[in-house]
Amino acid sequence: MISTFDVQTWRSGPCAVVRATGELDLAVAPRLRAEIDRVLDGAGVPGLVVDLTKVPFCDSVGLGVLVGTLTRLREAHCRLILVVGPGMITHLLTITNLDRHFEVRGSLREALDALAPSHSPN
Repeated sequence: MISTFDVQTWRSGPCAVVRATGELDLAVAPRLRAEIDRVLDGAGVPGLVVDLTKVPFCDSVGLGVLVGTLTRLREAHCRLILVVGPGMITHLLTITNLDRHFEVRGSLREALDALAPSHSPN
């Protein structure tokens, strides 16, 4: 069981990646939001990948951070891709019907490939 929360960020080509590790709850959601804001407030990015494969739990506050990020990126005409594996996060997205709104991939490589210029929508 992962007991601490960590957030890593980096650029992959023109896109930004945020990888969270640990339980995403009320106590740590502001930290994730701050890191996402920092990445998005920097040089413009056409897409953001949020890797949640090492997040075993997400509460409503954590989910709110993800929804807020999706809204912000849509308003900026940018893409957000969540990387999730089987488990709690996938189930949470399904039962809240958010799986219909978020673009989801099963691996970081798949997400980055989807954001490659040759795969952009339109």
